[in-house]
Amino acid sequence: MGHSEKNKGHWVPSVALRARISAARTAALLLDGSGRVRGDADLVFEGQPAHPSGAVRLGPSGLDLDLNEVEPTVERIMIAGWSRHGGFGEPPVLDVVAPDGSTVLSYTPTEAPDVPAVAFGAFHREAGGWKFDALAEGYGSGLPGFVTAYGVEVAEDERVPVLAGPVPLTGVVKVPGGAPAPGGYLPGYFPPPERPYQPVDGWEFGPAFEPFTAEGHGHQVVTVDASVPPGPVLVEMAHEGEGWVSLHPLGKRNRDEEFLFATALPDFRGSKIHEAPEGRPLRFRVTAPGRWVLRVKPVAAARRVETVLHGYGAEALLYTGGETDLQIDFYGSLEIENGYVSLYTYETKGRTTVPNDDRLLMTANGKLRRSVPLSAGPLVLRYYATGPWTLTVRDFD
Repeated sequence: MGHSEKNKGHWVPSVALRARISAARTAALLLDGSGRVRGDADLVFEGQPAHPSGAVRLGPSGLDLDLNEVEPTVERIMIAGWSRHGGFGEPPVLDVVAPDGSTVLSYTPTEAPDVPAVAFGAFHREAGGWKFDALAEGYGSGLPGFVTAYGVEVAEDERVPVLAGPVPLTGVVKVPGGAPAPGGYLPGYFPPPERPYQPVDGWEFGPAFEPFTAEGHGHQVVTVDASVPPGPVLVEMAHEGEGWVSLHPLGKRNRDEEFLFATALPDFRGSKIHEAPEGRPLRFRVTAPGRWVLRVKPVAAARRVETVLHGYGAEALLYTGGETDLQIDFYGSLEIENGYVSLYTYETKGRTTVPNDDRLLMTANGKLRRSVPLSAGPLVLRYYATGPWTLTVRDFD
């Protein structure tokens, strides 16, 4: 076994290795001779867990690297650890093991700053073999900062919540051909950015009012401002980090009604349409281990399904077009038993309250690509997923 020191080359066998980082999530970048990625497909992380070549793959037990299978144009493979929570809490350790379980090297970047992402080092070619150089380079802007430093584009796009530093921005990771990485989602800082609300002409379901926002930490009861009128409203919630999150409306006598959200999805984001009561304030009971933000908005503020839409988790969506087919791409979950997805819809024309006759279009476990027929709008789509997804409107013949 070798203990790698910073900037000191350590020979490693050119076999199938497994890299594991304690107290952190793992990402890898495949770089060419210029020290840059050849395209955004050269990023391997939990949202894009396998390189097209198959030589670098992220699994539940670590990062697998088949060094003999790495393409000749790849000169270096950068290894980074990252956290969703702004730091690691304890010094992370990189361990690299051979197929027989023996340790090839172990490296602890004790001098690494308390930042959301640290580049541990790089495997690189030398004299027909491979060496590992330890680096311990910290990135205060987290995983997006690490990947952009080596040529991965994080493009501004309000459709997907991605924060690349202390100043909020939104974006998707591009891959060749203009399509996003699966779901287009890179976890980042909290809270997600707020999209300004502007009333939309032609949408009649639910009252118009100024949005209400509450923020907190841990378990709490929230009373919504009296300026929110009775009727259908959009309820959005986001939670920082991991743990069980639930949101229950409180009915008469302060008793829990059926939950709007109940999930262990990390960095949870969700929205759902709910009926605000008449004659009493709208109240919620929040159960959450970390920081959260709760927003109540007009239904018209929900995102619209028009061409291609990317997201993460459960969301209430609006559709106003004609009859069409909707393609669903669900990319699964590395943390919640491969994931689960379902889609319900209901018509809103002529309605003044949230109906209970919503129609189930599909439900499935695990990754999938599936098309379902949509009737003409206006429709509410009640979409639920335990990970990143893409919806695409397809004209049918």
